[in-house]
Amino acid sequence: MSNSGQITVASGHPLTSQAAIEIMAEGGNAFDAVVAAGFTAAVAEPALTSLGGGGFLLAATSSGEEIMFDFFSDTPGLGLPENDLEPHFFNVTIEFSGTAQDFKIGLGSVAVPGNLKGFIHAHTRLGGLPLEKIVQPAIRAARNGVVVNLRQAHFLELLYPIMTLSDTGKKLYEPGGKYLKEGMTYFNHDLADFLEKLPLNNGDDFYTGKIASEIASEMRSGNGLLSEKDLASYRVKERRPLAIEYRGHRFLTNPPPSFGGTLIGATLQLMETAPLSEMAWGSSEHLKVLGKVLEEIDKHRDSVASAADRNNLEWLSSASREIRRMFSRGTTHISVSDSMGNHAAMTTSNGEGSGYIVPGTGIMLNNMMGEDDLHPDGFHSSPSGLRVASMMSPSMLVGEKGVEMVIGSGGSKRIRTAIPQVISNVVDFGIAIEQAVELPRIHWDGETMQVEPGYEEAVIEELKNIWPVNAWSNKGVYFGGVHAIYNGEPAGDPRRGGTALKKTAT
Repeated sequence: MSNSGQITVASGHPLTSQAAIEIMAEGGNAFDAVVAAGFTAAVAEPALTSLGGGGFLLAATSSGEEIMFDFFSDTPGLGLPENDLEPHFFNVTIEFSGTAQDFKIGLGSVAVPGNLKGFIHAHTRLGGLPLEKIVQPAIRAARNGVVVNLRQAHFLELLYPIMTLSDTGKKLYEPGGKYLKEGMTYFNHDLADFLEKLPLNNGDDFYTGKIASEIASEMRSGNGLLSEKDLASYRVKERRPLAIEYRGHRFLTNPPPSFGGTLIGATLQLMETAPLSEMAWGSSEHLKVLGKVLEEIDKHRDSVASAADRNNLEWLSSASREIRRMFSRGTTHISVSDSMGNHAAMTTSNGEGSGYIVPGTGIMLNNMMGEDDLHPDGFHSSPSGLRVASMMSPSMLVGEKGVEMVIGSGGSKRIRTAIPQVISNVVDFGIAIEQAVELPRIHWDGETMQVEPGYEEAVIEELKNIWPVNAWSNKGVYFGGVHAIYNGEPAGDPRRGGTALKKTAT
């Protein structure tokens, strides 16, 4: 991707995107910028991400390195007696506008957090500016306040029982007894103080010092499983990205042990068997193919997700023949490209949040142990100290001249359907990236074809002859949030308050 002196970013919030642009304008590279944006997102998008969550960063450097930084969560409980591994968590139901989903929260839902260590590791490895400068946009936002916009107000409303679970949460998100709504200002002074001290110890306090001891103590008293040994043992992993061929491009994405990238790769491989470019976008023919692909991928999801079978995609050949016969999920993403040929795709999540806020830090820890799609074999079925698999899949599309697309999405189970649809819109149908992101999507949830508005009524009626269909009345957060850059043009997904910025480098 040649940016011709352009610096570009697409993310889920104006302040997040502005942080990346600010850092690059001050001489930082894409990796400085994406980390600064990650810290800022933890302030500006508190219902979607947190320094107490986990994530992945796909980096493509101007020198040709391709690295997936894995700083997702580990299963907790190291050093605890086996009879102490009965966690305390409880159920909450989140009512999306078109469907509902159950999650587990509370101290027992917390997995080992990786975002903080991941941000610092990636910055140390590939960044150039000092950490003091990287955290400044986030400190300003936390100290001076963030005006809650329409999208963030909606996310906060969805997660009300989680954000206000603790007294600290009530003070942060329901100040003066009034829960944060659009137009109100959110402050997090504890987080600002924490970030100001961060460059002094690079986060060591959080993983091995006083803060770690306090977390472990509160976990023990509240039947949580996160231990001092968990925090001290946590390590960021560097992996080689999974590479898939798609219509003359290399698609780089998240490799095993996470399964989101594998499922997206399989989706693209199935889509490649269909002559999509010969169809009209949004036609019944197009959606029947897409629906069949999504159904096949979902059918084999559990086998791909299981540790023993994650690389076994033999079923693809038979599924491909079926396709040919027709023609005889709290997550946010940041995409950054600098003017020097570096590209960064970072997806982070706090799940829905556990409701537990680390004393004195303003940081809510994740509920990764309470998300059923991350644990196909059952809650707490894995031994302690293992990296939790994830649907998050920061990705890139590489052509003959280098990186063409930087892309990723939030949306839990919908990540694996949102990203391929946007890629196909661009590659197969030649649609401009902004429109490709905004166009309606479909998602097969295992029982029903979920369909966003924007398709012709006659096409939806044809789909009803094949699948049960739930036709949504509005586009929503349920269908993901794809923030992408394509050949220097950024696009933010309006479903998740996306903000795209581009500036000429000085």
